[in-house]
Amino acid sequence: MTEPKSDSTAASGPLGGLRDRLSGAISQVAAAGALIVVFVILSIVAPSFLSADNLFNLGSQTSVNAVMAVGVTLVIITGGIDLSVGSVAALSGVIGVMLMADFGFNPLLGILGGVAVGAAAGLVNGLLVSVVGLPPFIATLGMLSVGRGLVLIVTGAVAVFGAPDSFRLLGQGVIGALPIPVLLIVVVALLGHLVLTRTRLGRYAYVMGSNLEAARLSGVPVKRYTTSVYVLSGALAGLGGMIAASRINSGQPNFGEGLELDVIAAVVIGGASLFGGRGTVLGSLIGAFLVAVIRNGAVQLNIGTFYQNVLIGVIIWLAVWWDYYQRRKLGREAG
Repeated sequence: MTEPKSDSTAASGPLGGLRDRLSGAISQVAAAGALIVVFVILSIVAPSFLSADNLFNLGSQTSVNAVMAVGVTLVIITGGIDLSVGSVAALSGVIGVMLMADFGFNPLLGILGGVAVGAAAGLVNGLLVSVVGLPPFIATLGMLSVGRGLVLIVTGAVAVFGAPDSFRLLGQGVIGALPIPVLLIVVVALLGHLVLTRTRLGRYAYVMGSNLEAARLSGVPVKRYTTSVYVLSGALAGLGGMIAASRINSGQPNFGEGLELDVIAAVVIGGASLFGGRGTVLGSLIGAFLVAVIRNGAVQLNIGTFYQNVLIGVIIWLAVWWDYYQRRKLGREAG
């Protein structure tokens, strides 16, 4: 993976940066076009796809992936990866429900407790990467296993029930005609966009992803900001886990298995580069909706989960190949 990185460095001048942004914009437009095409096709071949109930369900389903994708976008922009979001979401969901069911926490405190659990897991990931020096793949792969093991330990592999009915509002409530989960997508997306475009964390994330050593030599506190993006990713995974738990008003220990695949797919499909330095919240949201529409439509057409996973995997291949191809092309033009 070092060759594409050097291509990015070679094309890092003003013209190269413009070309890189243009390449990312093209990827977003392509993803948006694919979303529209898939939506139209499913509207034709699956009559129940456009039903109010299904669209409401689609928005709620997308909210979990979309919220988590915003955090993973930050991580991938820095050149990292977070494979642990599915396990962290499951751990956060069951502990948040346990706080309400077993310790009498009100729903707001239970939700905040679940988000805090996710942030703590993200902190561990960040410290393993920035201080211990583990590769992000290894650090978060370990957290994937640790998180899944802790879920099974604290629950005894049994679902957790007993949360108050008002907890359902997070994942099932509406404000006017707008589902609360969709409103959460909007709020988290706006905050994520502001972080990327209006804060030092956002600016430094792009710099670190483009050339980590140059960022370090320029005085960027790399360890602090690397840790910060993993904490945010973990916190948003925790929020996603609480939304999912709210939809069924229980903590499910097997929730989130393979969810990291959909979340990373959404970010990459939306134009983020697994080599770092490129990505937007809007692109990740488009990718999240595309993945959700594909899975929802597959259910409408009675296509099994196994085939869905194959399709998502092929889409990831294509998205990463496109990114690799564009970076090679930019490197040759800059050279």
